[in-house]
Amino acid sequence: MSNHPIVHIELSANDLAETKKFYSELFGWSMMDFPEMNYVSFSSGEGAPGGGFNPTSEQYPAGTVTFYVHTDDVSASKDKAAALGAKIIQDEMPIPGVGTMVFFLDPTGNMIALLQPDPAGM
Repeated sequence: MSNHPIVHIELSANDLAETKKFYSELFGWSMMDFPEMNYVSFSSGEGAPGGGFNPTSEQYPAGTVTFYVHTDDVSASKDKAAALGAKIIQDEMPIPGVGTMVFFLDPTGNMIALLQPDPAGM
């Protein structure tokens, strides 16, 4: 059986600066700003998944939590998810230096992302 750990988590945020300050002060997470993407990433500790904060939007309404699951074969995992009732909402999308991602809604409406890392980006 293939290993499918959660490798990244994203939360929606009404105010990125306020959210960054809150989690940094509450948990001591280190933060990195990506102003060109209107995004803040966080590191939650060594060996733990990191994540980020997306500004609230139609795609990321308040309360949205998206987790990214590692896969060795994004196409096969996407096809299996669809066969089990998932709705693919963003097909295979290469992100240079990161990998290939697919976003889907599970049968109850939760948004999940699959990530096949780019070996050259690791």
